[in-house]
Amino acid sequence: MIEVRGLSRHYGALKAVQEVSFDIDRGEIVGLLGHNGAGKTTIMKMLTGYLEPSAGSIRIDGLDIADQRREAQRRIGYLPENCPLYPEMTVLDYLDYQASLQGLAPRQRPTAIRRAVERTELGPKATAAIGTLSRGYRQRVGVAQAILHEPGILILDEPTNGLDPSQIQHMRALVRELASDATLIISTHILQEVEAVCGRVLIMRGGQLALDSQLDAIGRMPRLMVTLDQGPDAVQPALSDLDTITSVDLLDRQDGLHRFVLETADPRAAAPLVAKTVGEHGWSLYGLEQEHQNLEALFGAVTLEQMEVANG
Repeated sequence: MIEVRGLSRHYGALKAVQEVSFDIDRGEIVGLLGHNGAGKTTIMKMLTGYLEPSAGSIRIDGLDIADQRREAQRRIGYLPENCPLYPEMTVLDYLDYQASLQGLAPRQRPTAIRRAVERTELGPKATAAIGTLSRGYRQRVGVAQAILHEPGILILDEPTNGLDPSQIQHMRALVRELASDATLIISTHILQEVEAVCGRVLIMRGGQLALDSQLDAIGRMPRLMVTLDQGPDAVQPALSDLDTITSVDLLDRQDGLHRFVLETADPRAAAPLVAKTVGEHGWSLYGLEQEHQNLEALFGAVTLEQMEVANG
């Protein structure tokens, strides 16, 4: 559905996006994460054909966006972070205008507009001027224009921005409904939104793709946390020799204690072996517990790695 190969975008010496590649299949809901300046918005603008890449290729439903841009764009619905709206227009007038831009025939527009209004719950404000709407309702108008022509691909930048809790729940339900017929890419700063609706996450770091993972795989990343009175010079060689441990890394140190994270495929089997090894060496064991890494922890680890590289 979406094929990205070696995608790069440079602004002079600034490399906003560097050699990014990924595929997204039909029906996937993919979360695009990263701090400000990581390259998320630049990627979305290139995917939608509003910005030309410096290098690389994008294929949308088999169409090369460089050669068939308009045809590819007809397959895409796009909600920018700050969706441009005309405050003097009513909601219905604006959607009718957008329908004409999407190439919908006049006889098709009433049905398309009615369906978009129903799906975004804009009925009570349909005849209101956009300039009088709250931020949450304006956001819903932006979503309505994105889904108006029922595209096969939806790219939504901060779709729950400005929505209250009940509206967020409705937006989540709408995203799941849309995924039955479309492929979705959602960029957001709210990790809970990704965990609630996405099946996969792409994390950008410094213009590069730092992680591409299914969310259920992230939930199955088992680790052991062990706190000892010994430093890495002694601990890492001893625990790395255990068959069930694949890596031993120092997480932090405080008050003379060192906390290590141990990657293992089976934490239940590894825990007694770790405790036995600690006892054999005569070390004091201050903590041994299992951790299941969630998206927030993983995102923090990727960000920390970026900071360490920048400060290195």
